[in-house]
This record gives sequence, C-alpha cells and structure tokens, in this order.
Amino acid sequence: MRLTRQSNYAVRALIYCAVNAPVLSRVADIARAHGISELFLFKLIKPLVDAGLIETVRGRHGGIRLGRPASEITLLDVIRLTEENFAMAECFEDEVNCPLVDNCDVNAALREALDAFFTVLDSHTIADLAAKRRSLRARLGLGLEDLEAALPA
Repeated sequence: MRLTRQSNYAVRALIYCAVNAPVLSRVADIARAHGISELFLFKLIKPLVDAGLIETVRGRHGGIRLGRPASEITLLDVIRLTEENFAMAECFEDEVNCPLVDNCDVNAALREALDAFFTVLDSHTIADLAAKRRSLRARLGLGLEDLEAALPA
C-alpha cells in the first residue's frame, strides 16, 4: 500500500501548524518549507478545513492553524480524509466477480492487515509527530524568535 502525495503533505502541513503554534502559519511558508506549490497545498487544505482539522484566519495577518489540539488529531483522521480508497485487492471493491470472496483466506488476511494499519495510524497523533519541536522548527525554517515573540511575556 502506498499513500498519496495528498496524504503525505496534509500530514506535513498539520505538523507545521503544530510546531508553529500559537503563531498562524502561512500557506506560502508551508509550501516553501516542503518544496511544493501553493496551489497544491491550497487544494489539500480545503478538506482539512471542512473536517475541522485546520481553521483559517482571514485578513492581512491571517493564516491557518490547527482546528483542534494536535493531541486530538490522529494520523488515521488525516489519512481517511485524503485517501480515496483502501481497496488492497479487487475483492475489497463493491462489485466482485470472485466466487471465493466470502470464504477467502487471502481476503481475510488482507482485511486483518488493513485493520492493523488503521490501528497503528489511530495510535499516533500530530502532537506525537511534532514532539521534537525545536529541531523541527529549525528544519522547517522557522526561527525561535518568531515563537518567542508570539508567546505572552
């Protein structure tokens, strides 16, 4: 199984917002940090906004931020939004022409693997992935002075 670029960069955008909190994140800065186009990033942010994982703040000093605490957003939340299909084999589809579909050990094994995959994704949060905040800020080109300036004195 291979996740799409949308899933990969959706997770990265959420991590960026978590690491940059409480400062608002700009789409242009996230795109630059990850070497992707702003247009691509705007397209994948929309479903995240619709699902409440990200919220937008309009205006001159606007941007995006997490829509709920990073500890409450799991990888599974993101992947379910950004992946169209989890069919690992033809027998996962609605219309199947296999006479063994209801009694197939291969189908059962693949479903078990997919369930395990979902369980692991559900056990990791954006907060877990953003835990090394200081080193991640440096890698994403975010200065500590930006964070310190945004925090109350």
